Amino acid sequence: MIAAQAALETRMLLRNGEQLLLTVIIPTLLLVLFSTVDIVDTGEGRAVDFLAPGILALAVLSTAFTGQAIATGFERRYGVLKRLASTPLPRWGLMTAKTASVLVVEVLQVILVTVIALALGWSPQGNPFAVLLLLVLGTAAFSGLGLLMAGTLKAEATLAAANLVFLLLLVGGGVVVPLERFPDAAQSVLGLLPIAALSDGLRDVLQHGAGMPWGDLAILAGWSVVGLAAAGRFFRWE
Repeated sequence: MIAAQAALETRMLLRNGEQLLLTVIIPTLLLVLFSTVDIVDTGEGRAVDFLAPGILALAVLSTAFTGQAIATGFERRYGVLKRLASTPLPRWGLMTAKTASVLVVEVLQVILVTVIALALGWSPQGNPFAVLLLLVLGTAAFSGLGLLMAGTLKAEATLAAANLVFLLLLVGGGVVVPLERFPDAAQSVLGLLPIAALSDGLRDVLQHGAGMPWGDLAILAGWSVVGLAAAGRFFRWE
């Protein structure tokens, strides 16, 4: 039942034009544009080496947080979640299926971003296991926060808030603009955000060949625990 529901959730995500714009087109355009046009000073080295890890983090944000929050919020509004909760599929099974569909879409995003970045001259380094661990914890953190938003706010409020958060984190989360470009006081706060931890952790590994980024992993783990616990506690199915 979980596998069937996960396949259905994945097909729904891939057929949604707005979701494809958010999860595929926007990250791809940002990667190509900022890698080929000198818009933002990304420091020493090629721009694509700085941007590719940030775009991978943005892909996780767009699918696990923004897309899932909006879709789940409207499913809740129209009573879809309530009807599904009355089927033999348990509620934890529905959440597992949603998580599985997010992971499938993220795998496709990672493949697409990687292929485009390599075509632009990206030379990734580092430990693949560290990258995988960062992506998994980032997915858990953003999924928890997305479900918390979808399960507590009205659908229209979720739509507006999720898109606003996406734009704010795109600009201030170290995705395309280095955190070093912000004032020192702002850097200390922005560095604690899950998108900043994910993008910086991926950048440390893939661009600089660092080992396990324990500090960034700890931040993501903290957000994962808080987000998932809060979603489990406050999520309303109706």
